[in-house]
Amino acid sequence: MTLFFKRHCSFLIPQNHTSTKIQLNPEYQILQLCKSGSLLKSVQILNSIDSKNISNKPLLYASLLQTSTKRLSFNHGLQIQAHAVKSGLDNDRFVGNSLLALYFKLCSNFSETRKVFDGLFFKDVISWTSMISGYVQAKRPYNSFELFYEMLSLGVDPNGFTLSAVIKGCSELTDLRLGKCFHGIVVSRGFDLNNVISSALIDMYGRALCIKDARQMFNEMIGPDSICWTSFVSALTRNDLFEEALGLFYSMQIKYKLQADGFTFGTVLTACGNLGRLSQGKQVHAKVITNGFCGNVIVESSIVDMYGKCGLFDDSHRVFDRMVSKNSVSCCALLGAYCQNDDFKSVVKLFRLMGKEADIYSFGTVLRACAGLAAVREGKEVHCQYLRKGGWRDIIVESALVCLYAKCGFIDYAYRVFMRMPVRNLITWNSMICGFAQNGRGREAISIFDEMIEENGINPDYISFIGVLFACSHTGLVDQGRKYFKLMTEEYRIKAGIEHYNCMVDLLGRAGSLEEAEALIKNADLRDASSLWAVLLGACTTSTDSTTAERIAKKMMELEPNYHLSYVLLANVYRAVGRWNDALKIRRLMKDRGVKKMPGKSWIESKSDLCSFLDAGSSMF
Repeated sequence: MTLFFKRHCSFLIPQNHTSTKIQLNPEYQILQLCKSGSLLKSVQILNSIDSKNISNKPLLYASLLQTSTKRLSFNHGLQIQAHAVKSGLDNDRFVGNSLLALYFKLCSNFSETRKVFDGLFFKDVISWTSMISGYVQAKRPYNSFELFYEMLSLGVDPNGFTLSAVIKGCSELTDLRLGKCFHGIVVSRGFDLNNVISSALIDMYGRALCIKDARQMFNEMIGPDSICWTSFVSALTRNDLFEEALGLFYSMQIKYKLQADGFTFGTVLTACGNLGRLSQGKQVHAKVITNGFCGNVIVESSIVDMYGKCGLFDDSHRVFDRMVSKNSVSCCALLGAYCQNDDFKSVVKLFRLMGKEADIYSFGTVLRACAGLAAVREGKEVHCQYLRKGGWRDIIVESALVCLYAKCGFIDYAYRVFMRMPVRNLITWNSMICGFAQNGRGREAISIFDEMIEENGINPDYISFIGVLFACSHTGLVDQGRKYFKLMTEEYRIKAGIEHYNCMVDLLGRAGSLEEAEALIKNADLRDASSLWAVLLGACTTSTDSTTAERIAKKMMELEPNYHLSYVLLANVYRAVGRWNDALKIRRLMKDRGVKKMPGKSWIESKSDLCSFLDAGSSMF
């Protein structure tokens, strides 16, 4: 009877009685709250129980630390760290890695994160990788390399994420030699099929301007994912291969059916902007909308930049105004749009409004604007801000500084910045070459040009030859000018443009070789360009050959009847040889045809403001 009673009563006990007990367990409640992200409630329960009654402390504290990291609550994380230290669990591997992740993501003082790392009793590959990645993200790649080698010396094998982090460090430094060393480690350790690492290597080669290796890396991949495609599109864009980047983007979507992400769209919009492809840029903008990337600050900033580069400043500003969230990248894109439209004053004004929000990337744009205004005072202020923000080794900003000081006549300042730059690209060299040439130091410009080619292995481009030919022209180095013009057209296969012909005609004209200069124009594809004949006519002012000057001036008047300098220069030639009546006839002809002299314009800096003045004088000659 007793046995029957016990069995009967057992049926009256609910079947979920055990699960109810588990749910009432504080540890279980805390873990469930952590999963749902309810950090505050979970911490309240933790503070209400005795730590001696917690059975699985490592799991509990690690979960709480991870939730603090996800909820971006560093203060709660510190409270949980105190609980872990009191319980003697700060040496637990699981808790230690969670604590390191908290400091790495939320602590502003990186030295404190390093103290946490150094205090870990047991460091596994996750601990080392977190710290190495932290140094890379903190723009301290050399520290990440030191830590990587220390990890290897202690017998800890790197994983894919570790190698990806150090390769990103090489990308930051654009150190191709070191990057290739890490590529060798990747292959030797069997990580060559890892898409994360392959993507990092493609990016590294692209940033180091070694597009051949980036292309080979991409082509040898068995199944590249969308991230790898994006890395290669980005590498092509960085190397100014915008056409190929656009082709790859369409191939990725149409042929391989891969979805583009925000970074892909951002890169492709950059390519459209640099090519001035407004129609394609609008198509990509439409894809951004249909794919739901409106609100993505990177993508929308790229749209602002694209419209600015395509000359649609109003559209650029409209996109910027409609952005829900703006950051320094967005403001920098708008600065670029202003700069692209030569509205340099607005660039300086907007930069001042940005205040502390201005980042390193915006400095290059505002320095270009200062150079355009020849505003050296404002440029120096920006230079000081750049240094106060800890700027160094930024090739774009420092190239812009070289250009600014050179254009403002402070060529020694420009050269000092140039010499202190550890890494120089073609833009840097061009800025220095053109700076020396424009400031009357032609021989130094030629020396820098030769050094760029012979000692640094950098091939000159269209702009490089403008600088060196300009230097030859203003230094009277006729033979060297002929040599560089021939070098450009025959060895480097660069088609001579109007600027190159202007320099050569000016060089030959100054040397008195008017017939050779005239023959050069007649044999050029640009033989009907009025500016070439104007340069040649200008050279005639120092010549007594009035017949040649007359022939050239009449050619100019035929090409461009309303160009006032044709009349002015010819009248000056007539006066130089004593043909005063002919000079008066030219003046009457100019008056009869209604040709007016263009007013001059000058800038003056007054009380931290730039003012411009027009000289609308009536004097014709």
